[in-house]
Amino acid sequence: MCGIAGFVWPAGGTPPPAEERRALLSAMTGAMAHRGPDGEGLLIDGPAALGHRRLSIIDLAAGSQPMEDPDGRAVVTFNGEIYNYRELKARYAMRGFRFRTNSDTEVILAAWLLDGPAGLDALEGMFAFALWDRDSRTLFAARDRFGKKPLAYTIQNGVFAFASELTALAKLPFLRLETPIGALMRFAAYEYIPTPETIYKDVFKLRPGHYLLWRDGQLTTAPYWDMPLPGPEPKESEEELCEKLRLLLAQSVKRRLVADVPLGVFLSGGVDSSAVAALTAGMVSRVKTFSIGFSEASYDESRYARMVAGRFATDHHERILSADACGSLLPEIVSRFDEPMADPSIVPTYLLSQVTRENVTVALGGDGPDELFYGYEYFPAFHLAAGYDRLPPFVRKRLIEPLAKMLPHSSGYINPRFVADTFLAGATAPQWLRVQTWLSAFSAESQAHLWREARPGMLAPERLFAPTKELFEGFPADDPLARVGYVFARQYMLDYILVKVDRCSMMHSLEARAPFLDRDLAEFVCRLPSRYKLRGAKRKYLLKKAVADLLPKDILGRGKRGFLIPVADWLRGQLRPQVDELLGQRHLRDQGIFNPVEVGRLVTEHATKAADHRKKLWTLLVLQLWLAKHKPTIIP
Repeated sequence: MCGIAGFVWPAGGTPPPAEERRALLSAMTGAMAHRGPDGEGLLIDGPAALGHRRLSIIDLAAGSQPMEDPDGRAVVTFNGEIYNYRELKARYAMRGFRFRTNSDTEVILAAWLLDGPAGLDALEGMFAFALWDRDSRTLFAARDRFGKKPLAYTIQNGVFAFASELTALAKLPFLRLETPIGALMRFAAYEYIPTPETIYKDVFKLRPGHYLLWRDGQLTTAPYWDMPLPGPEPKESEEELCEKLRLLLAQSVKRRLVADVPLGVFLSGGVDSSAVAALTAGMVSRVKTFSIGFSEASYDESRYARMVAGRFATDHHERILSADACGSLLPEIVSRFDEPMADPSIVPTYLLSQVTRENVTVALGGDGPDELFYGYEYFPAFHLAAGYDRLPPFVRKRLIEPLAKMLPHSSGYINPRFVADTFLAGATAPQWLRVQTWLSAFSAESQAHLWREARPGMLAPERLFAPTKELFEGFPADDPLARVGYVFARQYMLDYILVKVDRCSMMHSLEARAPFLDRDLAEFVCRLPSRYKLRGAKRKYLLKKAVADLLPKDILGRGKRGFLIPVADWLRGQLRPQVDELLGQRHLRDQGIFNPVEVGRLVTEHATKAADHRKKLWTLLVLQLWLAKHKPTIIP
């Protein structure tokens, strides 16, 4: 796990002197030192500059980067791991490639030189890399199939620049990093900036499963993999499917145990991380597991992690914290993100990564099944909404909606009134927008009065939520639920879950691996009809059946909850000073972006418990904390 950065000067242009470019490149890599504390590599080669920060995982002695092939034709800077590199080395050696190291990096060079972009199909792992081909004067870059590893790029003044994080691009003085109001609106809607856009104008994230080619001032991007469509009813019995799923998961875990440094497992006590821990315990002697808990009983679920750790006799490490006290960490964590991202669980994820890094360098986690196996409550709700929409209008308007308005507000984990209002809003939305309506902090309608200047064109739902519409309608599955799953994997998981884990783990120089996002496993799951993922109200149906004999019954019967965070109370308590400062009338008037009256209404109603605006206020506070730290130029 590392950080990569670089730029390519345009053909015919006059680049700065080599030493000046080297200093710029070093500034870029220095901004990502947390991603690679074990070394820095810089290369100036004609118009190209490639930089690397290394976190040593495989071939600690000889794996430094940027790395050249033996003939000096190409050089690569690489972030991630290629899990099948040993098999690929044998394959490429038979075809004449001369390997000089035991590093997985070298197989990327071989794949390009022997097969070009088609060589990506052979790579199993998580990766983002940029490769400079000296012969063809081509920069070739790619991102792994699910986007575990980040890669952003821009083209300005003829210069192509790329980096693992936007903070590295900000070190290049010849780039203009401006934030359009439209990007802020998109963030208010999603709580993140959906790929391929970023918070900055003309700066993009490479889509997962895509590569790019930069040659003679021309950029080409293309997909090399996508999630397969659901297939017909399988011929195998459910028991046979369970056995195959279990074997594929075991294979995936085994692949991710390749490392020359200590490794362990994130263990929340949920089905997903518990299954990974169980399988790892069968392959590693006394595997280390890690969890955090909270001193407040209503937020603490650490007993489930201890239950699993005891079942498999792991070397378990646990830290109990105060949920109330954790809120004070938010400003520091948010300010270190290269883009704003309003997932409240960034705080416990950051702390879990910190605890884990004190003991190991690599950690396996349970990300992926909620999207691939339909584990979120939104999947059964999607079906329920279809039934609700078929009810006679008078039943909906005169019975159900008035009853929903009688439900109480609560600052706890579940707020009945908020849940009901959110469900009803999504139930009447178009299919493509239904789930995103449930997920959004600010709908198009609720943003109408949020901004100082009205922008009705941007706030049309088809435009504000265009990234979701494109994914939903572009995935040609007959089953709408499969389209929902595709959007979850290609948007919510990509830009919310995986970004959170990558940034929080890398802040502590910890590599996080996701066995459920293995290509073989994911393709098997994607091809299954939806009924093997959602059976009635039973979510993750086949997965739970496949691991039923591995895990304690109390774990299998748990509902999906995630990290429990007292956001509503934080906003009234220890975060109130930041709320008053950054969302206060004076600051908003001076800033000139938001409508002070509307934001003031949200703050007052939440503070007095007249309404629960935790989601909206949290999103606004995160954005304001990020803006205060990064100070971008805001443009119309």
